[in-house]
Amino acid sequence: MTFRRYPLSRVYGLLEPGPVVLLVTARKGRANAMAMSWHTMLEFEPPLVGCVVSNRNYSFDTLKATRECVIAIPAVDVARKVVRCGNASGRSVDKFAKFGLTASPAARVAAPLVAECYANLECRVVDTSRVARYGFFVLEVVEAWVDAARRDPRTIHHRGRGRFMLAGETVRLPSRAM
Repeated sequence: MTFRRYPLSRVYGLLEPGPVVLLVTARKGRANAMAMSWHTMLEFEPPLVGCVVSNRNYSFDTLKATRECVIAIPAVDVARKVVRCGNASGRSVDKFAKFGLTASPAARVAAPLVAECYANLECRVVDTSRVARYGFFVLEVVEAWVDAARRDPRTIHHRGRGRFMLAGETVRLPSRAM
């Protein structure tokens, strides 16, 4: 095997943390959906999710002020809409209207669920101690919804620079982990 140097600016694509999701926020009756792929599970129960939202993103101020959101998990069938959300700013675009997303009422937060996504996680911010320095929010999932009709949906994964990978075959291997 021959190794070669790899640009540090592209390491993100090697360690991509999980599926691209929509971070949905709402404030003053206006919902916004931001494409996000910098997130990670932090705890099983209660389920805690860490996510990075830049203070340059329109969603940052809303998330910081309302302290709640929805993480909507799309499958490949809505990938183009998700990427379009990531390429537009909620400051100037109503992403639900422009990209054909359907807002459905959530049970415990003001931000809506996204009907086109196969799963939606209602979340509340529980820790902002790393927000000022890293834009890192810790969210507690307070309600979770899945589309029972979808089995093993294929998610999209951002590899950087406009490249995406699709989740593939699901396999079972012996493991004692959850």
